[in-house]
Amino acid sequence: MCGIVGLYFKKPELEQQLGALFEPMLVAMTERGCDSAGFAVYGDEYDSGIKLTLRSEVTDYNWNALAEQLGTAFGAVENWFQNASVAVFKLPTDEAQALKWLSEHAPEVDVLSAGHSIEILKGVGLPAEVAGRFGLQQMKGSHAIGHTRLATESAVTLQGSHPFSTGMDLCLVHNGSLSNHNRLREKLKRTGISFKTENDSEVAAGYLAWRLEQGDSLQAALENALRDLDGFFTFAIGTRDGFAVVRDPIACKPAVIAETDDYVAMASEYRALAGLPGIKDAKVWEPEPARIYVWERATSHSTGATA
Repeated sequence: MCGIVGLYFKKPELEQQLGALFEPMLVAMTERGCDSAGFAVYGDEYDSGIKLTLRSEVTDYNWNALAEQLGTAFGAVENWFQNASVAVFKLPTDEAQALKWLSEHAPEVDVLSAGHSIEILKGVGLPAEVAGRFGLQQMKGSHAIGHTRLATESAVTLQGSHPFSTGMDLCLVHNGSLSNHNRLREKLKRTGISFKTENDSEVAAGYLAWRLEQGDSLQAALENALRDLDGFFTFAIGTRDGFAVVRDPIACKPAVIAETDDYVAMASEYRALAGLPGIKDAKVWEPEPARIYVWERATSHSTGATA
């Protein structure tokens, strides 16, 4: 059993409030997932290169030394910062060059996310502890998705925590279980998609990355996912431009969506939405089985497609 939450702002003037509104949503899902938590925040756009969220298992890892090495390799490292065991670097290069350099010169560092907007932060512990560790309440941005995990069939590790990211500015959180992830993982490996864990949710993220690389829109990628992914699931997906929610055709995992003129929010349970401003006047509904809900900056409204 896990909990998922998402918050997407339709109006840029609300972006200063993202962390303050999103943290209580994440913490409200503690009873659905108390052993680890994570979240992806979209904001602080960087178009001059690549933004990487890096993590080290060494608590006193020398990020300053790594920043100097990256600066020597790629030029000035812009506005980098560190928080707990994680650092976010903005590098004036492309994703392929940055990841190649890290694999050769800093293989001990894990890449949690890569893109122009996304930052993924996650860790073991109660959701409130993880949120406090990374300063979620103070964060700003256009949208965020999060996950609280209760590991019932695997060890409690950061590697098993969500969100999972397998593409530029793409991430996914998942409540449920896939039955064909092993076969699909092998198929995706042959296309060049790489995986760091045995988690079925990472396979779902990899599948979406692959479909987007083939030229699919987010809507089309999710339509194909409904056809190709077996199992039961509620997905919340983040991209640089938007946010999406989809449930499998049986829809046995809970989900609720609230929409106002200012925002769209979703959660596994309504109590995570109850503290949002204007919630009493929001349109609130349970997403339909096998229907895809997408909100993007170009449209800021939902679209539906039934598979």
